[in-house]
Amino acid sequence: MDTQLVSDTQEHAVRSNEPSRPESGMAKPEKGELSPLINGIIHDAKQLLVQQLTLFKVEMKNDVHRGMEASIPLVLGVVCLLVALMTMVTAASFLLCWLWPNLPLWAGFGIVGLCVTAAGTALVMGGLQKFKTMTPPAEKTVEGLKETLEWKTKT
Repeated sequence: MDTQLVSDTQEHAVRSNEPSRPESGMAKPEKGELSPLINGIIHDAKQLLVQQLTLFKVEMKNDVHRGMEASIPLVLGVVCLLVALMTMVTAASFLLCWLWPNLPLWAGFGIVGLCVTAAGTALVMGGLQKFKTMTPPAEKTVEGLKETLEWKTKT
């Protein structure tokens, strides 16, 4: 009996010249119903634009946060260099001249200055290394925004 029902449906479709298709729940839009489809597309484009702008904002915020983390060692290195150059160079230079009386004062200052400069340079280089590992701000998000804006201006 099921085969009879199927064949009756197929015969009816052949007679009416309409292909038999299962109902999908979506009705074919009438000629005057194109506007809701266009409005839906525009609404979806707006949502996509808002989502991409939100993603861009979050990625920028993360980049700023990473930049702040990378700048901490850099600032600490500079402060360390300044304080060390003002105090330790003087004290250590006089100490070297006191330990080796034949050592000229300028040589004592030079030796200590080189040591402090090496330590400060290591700190500054560590901070710069962190800056180099940072990625450019949200390249994929920017590309997606460009595509969405191009598409939006075409509609």
